[in-house]
Amino acid sequence: MRQVFLISSILIFTVIQANAIKIVLPSKDSTKNTVYQVPVTKDKIKVDGLLKDALWENAVKIELPYEVQPGDNIPAPVKTYVYIINTETHLYIGFKAFDPEPEKIRAHFTDRDNAFNDDWIGVILDTYNDERRSFDFICNPYGIQHDAIESTSNFDPSWDAIWDSNGQITEEGYEVEMSIPFQTLRFQRSGEMQIWGFDAVRSYPRKVRHHIGTFKRDRNKNCYLCQSIKLEGFKGAKPGKNIELVPTISANIQRSRDLDNPDEDYDWQEKSLEPGFTGKWGITNNIILSGTLNPDFSQVEADAALLDINEPFALFFPEKRPFFTEGSDFFDTQVDAVYTRTLRDPVWGAKVTGKEKSHTIGAYMVQDKITNLLFPGNQGSNSTSLDQSSLNSVFRYKKDFGSKYTAGLLYTGRQGKDYFNHVYGIDGFFRLTDKDLVAVMIAGSTTQYTDDVVDEFEQPEGKFTDKAIDIYYSHDSKHWGYFFSHENYGDNYRSDQGFVPMVGYKEYTGGLNYMWISEKTDNWWTNFVLAGNYMYMQNQQNKLLRRRVETELMYMGVLQSHSFISYSYEREFYNDKYFNKNIYMARYGFNPVGNMRLSLFAIWGDRIDYANTQPGKRLNFRPSTNFSLGKRFNVEYNYTFDRLNVEGENLFKASISNATLQYQFTKKFSLRTILQYRNYKYNTEMYEDPPDPKSESLMSQIVMSYKVNPQTVIYLGYSDDYYSNSNTKLTQTGQSFFMKIGYAFIF
Repeated sequence: MRQVFLISSILIFTVIQANAIKIVLPSKDSTKNTVYQVPVTKDKIKVDGLLKDALWENAVKIELPYEVQPGDNIPAPVKTYVYIINTETHLYIGFKAFDPEPEKIRAHFTDRDNAFNDDWIGVILDTYNDERRSFDFICNPYGIQHDAIESTSNFDPSWDAIWDSNGQITEEGYEVEMSIPFQTLRFQRSGEMQIWGFDAVRSYPRKVRHHIGTFKRDRNKNCYLCQSIKLEGFKGAKPGKNIELVPTISANIQRSRDLDNPDEDYDWQEKSLEPGFTGKWGITNNIILSGTLNPDFSQVEADAALLDINEPFALFFPEKRPFFTEGSDFFDTQVDAVYTRTLRDPVWGAKVTGKEKSHTIGAYMVQDKITNLLFPGNQGSNSTSLDQSSLNSVFRYKKDFGSKYTAGLLYTGRQGKDYFNHVYGIDGFFRLTDKDLVAVMIAGSTTQYTDDVVDEFEQPEGKFTDKAIDIYYSHDSKHWGYFFSHENYGDNYRSDQGFVPMVGYKEYTGGLNYMWISEKTDNWWTNFVLAGNYMYMQNQQNKLLRRRVETELMYMGVLQSHSFISYSYEREFYNDKYFNKNIYMARYGFNPVGNMRLSLFAIWGDRIDYANTQPGKRLNFRPSTNFSLGKRFNVEYNYTFDRLNVEGENLFKASISNATLQYQFTKKFSLRTILQYRNYKYNTEMYEDPPDPKSESLMSQIVMSYKVNPQTVIYLGYSDDYYSNSNTKLTQTGQSFFMKIGYAFIF
């Protein structure tokens, strides 16, 4: 109840303040940005991927005349035009992408958000014209969709919008049509003419990948949207009733058996058939209220397996669940105070996000059946799960001052039985000049754990508090760049709804880099970057934890190659000992042919054996590939190998393979197979606390999906698990069958 009252009070206070604050700053002179008038039509188009409808003749036509990367605002190598027109409820975008060699166009049928290796076009819509945040809509030549929300500090591809698109390859190149409902967007609440920031982009991959745009990019400015062209129009634009209702039904059958008794029958762990419901209502054009009951928060696709051997700190996994990804950028902060993967099994959730003039607000509340806890430190982290429910609340508010400054407030809270964690924070983002920016966040936490958690994980007794400070400054110009950052996390700072695996340290980091830019795009190189960094970290008692000096050389060039090589010297304190480390890293990735990407990352040199507190020599390499066979079959594969030797003898060897094979029958219908294999081997004679000498696991998953849009879906799937140890061979220990059906009703 305390959190409900607190969130309600803050929301009411914010609404009052939003009407009361009358801060006036000099308005930005937008006359330097080219302005285009967007016409209105009552006609609708059939989105078939060809710009043959008569309404396109009345649309505003804008050329994309500049290559902005790798070329520095040189004439574009190919012609591209974008067409824009709108009705009362939809924004229509058309592209004509000319190509002198259409047979070389890269285009494949894939699942949405997976077409970046192809040719592609896209539009960037700054609907608030605040030069801070944009909606990005991207398509390959077949109209395969990729959408994202981009802000000054983050690119979030997890956002999925409901819109229509199609594309076709022609004798002159390719054409794409997009139909974007205003209900999908958020924009200014005004009955008058609006001004939106806008850019259209084309990615043209040949010997190098040419990026083409509508305006010249000044590399001496750290603000991209500030330079964008402007669209004027959209008077009377309406999102309709702005209601989206998505009922779902999920079925799951799981069974398992004991690895040590593989001949026994399976035990049925779960048989469930559960309905769920998610609703979204646009209170205004720009304020969205969403809620969910008994939601299906499960992830259809398994996480990629990560190497967790000899890793003292918790690993990060990306969020994929739709309720949390929608509007997630509203909750971004420098300190990772909001990490929704900590919410494990929610019962219900409610959320409001939006922007009213210069005020941005985001808040949610979720009831979770299980309470996940992360216990951070400066030498490592630990975790556990409590079999008790918790009420989780987050509130985020930001205020824009003019076109360059933003200040914000943050609250996160988690309340359970005899347990709570509250985090309060203020932050700011300040673009001091075209080249200089500063970002600052200060947060404080108040926490109390249950008695059994205090005893088992050696946490402070009773209620305890602490703080976190994060400061970042950067200067970026066309050739030179430098930065400075400072982090200070108290020993008892906790952010139980965030991802903060390390506390109890003060860190000072600075760096300098210089970029060489080729004047010719047909050179064997396009960019070189030489960088150097220095980092000094100490604990709260001013004792050295880590000191690092690093230099790095990066290269970009032909065959869309991107590579770097680096060397660092590091002195690290661990478990009352100091270790000197020489570390080397290298990476190279390129496209040998248009339908294949190959890359290799390697790291070698000194590494601490954290299990036994002794120095070792490490070799880690990670090859990966992504390639297409024909237009519909795609393969992704990555392999990780890690080896640590101590005094010339091998301590452990570990390897992980992740493979994904997908066949796209149509734009909507696909079949995907995921395989993950892990193999760990230990030299137990060299361990103080020996692990099992050998462990293996194999996971396979098959998912058939039919997607009309991101919410109207059918999933059918099967997965199984195999395990082995030093006493048993690889044995099937679990199976599951699952189904999910969802349908989006849009009003």
